[in-house]
Amino acid sequence: MATPHDRPGAAPAENGALIDIKDVCKIYIMGTNEVRALAGVDLRVQAGEYLAVMGPSGSGKSTLMNVVGCLDTPSSGSYRLRGIEIRDRDDDELARIRNQEIGFVFQTFNLLPRADALHNVELPLIYSGKPAKERRARAIEMMELVGLTDRMHHRPNELSGGQRQRVAIARALVNNPAIVLADEPTGNLDTRTGQEIMALLDDIHRQGNTVILVTHEEEIAAHAHRVVRLRDGLIESDVRRAPHDGSTA
Repeated sequence: MATPHDRPGAAPAENGALIDIKDVCKIYIMGTNEVRALAGVDLRVQAGEYLAVMGPSGSGKSTLMNVVGCLDTPSSGSYRLRGIEIRDRDDDELARIRNQEIGFVFQTFNLLPRADALHNVELPLIYSGKPAKERRARAIEMMELVGLTDRMHHRPNELSGGQRQRVAIARALVNNPAIVLADEPTGNLDTRTGQEIMALLDDIHRQGNTVILVTHEEEIAAHAHRVVRLRDGLIESDVRRAPHDGSTA
């Protein structure tokens, strides 16, 4: 089985940091009010880390995830991804980074309802211009990785919640991204299915991928080797700990 992290040009920046965030602020204007979602965040993530981001509602964790995923840009401060300053990139370059460097796994799956599972997995390869034969082979490989070769031609409404999330994970990995971002990946799943999805993310990390997940559940965060907690737009704590032993997964 091919490891998803084997890709050309995947080396981190010279200082070893895949993600280097310095004094990042994000301000939203809501009518006449100014909302400071991030208030000066510093965060460095090495390639191959397994990081959980936690915090109460309104703490800034989703905003931080959006900044890391290049879905939003900081109001001020610096965000370098593999040494490249993100604020200097235009929309086309940001779109390329989102497509090729970052794999997204969302709580709501975000699958195309009228497309089968295999086509959903192929989508990032279509956007990046890969030939049809190459992208089909790669998508099948990813379906094998998540254990869904017998469901490739099923549409999302013909799949269980856990199967849909597996399809979403296969889609996230299909372009060999530098980072896998998982936003509440078990939020819409029952406990047993959630454990299966976390076991899959654990395996993906063991193969060398950088995994960052946003969660409000301590049990889910326990799978990560580092937990960053936000409050009021600032990092409240940043703790490294022994990895989850996987016994309940």
